Parts: sequence; C-alpha cells; structure tokens
Amino acid sequence: MQRKHLLLAVLVTAVWGFNFPITKLGLAHIDPLLLTAIRFALAAFPWVFFVKRPNVAMQWLVAYGLIFGVAMWALINLGIAMGVPPGSASLLIQFSAFFTLGWGVLLFRESLSWPQLIGIGLAATGLVGILLGSPGKATSTGFLLVMISAVAWSIGNIIIKISKVKEIFAFVVWASLFPPIPLLLLTWWLQGAAPFDDLASAMDSSALFSLAFQVYAATHFCYWGWNFLLREYAVSKVAPLSLLIPVFGIVSSIFIVHQVPSGWDWISIALILSALAIGMKKGRVALGREVRRKAGLESS
Repeated sequence: MQRKHLLLAVLVTAVWGFNFPITKLGLAHIDPLLLTAIRFALAAFPWVFFVKRPNVAMQWLVAYGLIFGVAMWALINLGIAMGVPPGSASLLIQFSAFFTLGWGVLLFRESLSWPQLIGIGLAATGLVGILLGSPGKATSTGFLLVMISAVAWSIGNIIIKISKVKEIFAFVVWASLFPPIPLLLLTWWLQGAAPFDDLASAMDSSALFSLAFQVYAATHFCYWGWNFLLREYAVSKVAPLSLLIPVFGIVSSIFIVHQVPSGWDWISIALILSALAIGMKKGRVALGREVRRKAGLESS
C-alpha cells in the first residue's frame, strides 16, 4: 500500500474511533434508531441534488444502504444505548475484519500469507482480551447486536468490491437515501410518537455536534476514504487496518465519556498493534488459491 493511502487509512480509522464516544453523546438525547435515521437523511440531503448518481446498478445502492444504515449503524447505536461501552463497541465491530478476510478468500480467491494468519491470531487474542476485561455493564443483547453489525460491515465491504463502483463519494451519498424511511418506521413501531415529540428539545449543542460529526466526518469522509481503499486494494490488505479503530475508540473514550481501560485492556491493545505490524509484512502464502491449486482442488 502506498504511503499516502496508508496515511488515509490511519486517518479514517482515527475518525471512526472517535465517532463511537461522540455518538454516545447524541444517544444521551435522541432515540438510537431515530438518531441513525437523521444521520443518513443528512448524509443524503441535499447532496443527492448536486451529486450525480454513481454508475452502478440500483440493487447495489439499495443493498449497501440498508446494510450500512439499518443492519450496521442502527444495531451499533442500539447496542451502545443498551449499555455497551463505546470503546467496547469499537472493538466488537472489528470482528468484521476477520469476516471480510474470509469473504476475500471464498469469493475473490484472494490468498492469506503466514504473517496475516499470525496477525489474525494475535488480533483475535487482543480482541477477546479487551472483551473479557469490559466492565460488564452491557446486556448480552447489546453485545449480540454489535456483533451482528460486524457481519453486516463485512458484507458491505464485499458489495463495494462486487459493484466495482468508481464514484465512491456519490455511492455513499446515494446509498444513504435508503436507511431513513425503514428506520423512521421502526422507531414509530417500537417507541411510538415519543421520540419524535422529544426531538426538538433534545437538539442541544452536544446532540448537534454529535450528528454533524457522524454525518460529515464518519459518513462522508470515512466511507469515501475506506471504500476508495477497498476499490484500490485487495480486501485482505485493507480489512486488517480497521483493527486500529478500537485503539482510537478506547483512547478517545477516556477523554470524551471517561471510560478508562484496565491494565489488561492496554495489553490487549498492544497485541492488536503487534498484529497489524506483523499482518502487513509480506510472506509465503498460507491459505488461498495457490494452496487449493497445489491440493488439486482448483484447476489452473
């Protein structure tokens, strides 16, 4: 990966990490599903009137929008609202890296090297360590919802690859058209009119800042940058970089929502950073097309 693209990846993961505790600021005032609906409505409007629709089939826009908005971010926000600490949420969503690597091998015949496999092992150890060291305030349902969102993110990554979209920013804007209506309907069905009635009084400076950060930094900028990297590089090369998100998420949570990691958490963070350093090194193929070919499972 070129240095400028690596710097872009680090900046994107940093903004995403900060987004988790900043999202919690908004959730203190606004219903999680309604907050997600507003986020994607603002990500789509008024930009769709000025940004030309990307040259991809409508099915990819609809699929990505629903997965991105409803199956991913709505579930993350619900999990945080149920008590999952933002730092832990930023950690759990990173299981998508492992799902994405698996999709890359299965669907795109990509290969995994020994350093990548070792990195996966170290990262998994670090992720489990932080999870076991969490304060235990979250419900099991909240944790489950965030884990499901990790699967959704991995599927969204694959949609980007399959659709072969070139106009990345336009893709994010137009895909954002599709989450708001189902999210608004779900809010009304589950909570009735109360979240809508309370919305005006909930829009203080903290909530407005949270929404603005989610829309323009975490959605417009980050998904443009991330999807650009997915377009330019193999998913197996991009996905592991998302493991930086919980590092930024946990550190930023210390200052924003005062969630302080334990000593074990810091050890786990160090394991994740080591996993990234090892996983980015070149090495002999351990799993992928060449291994299947040698085993006689794939024709040349």
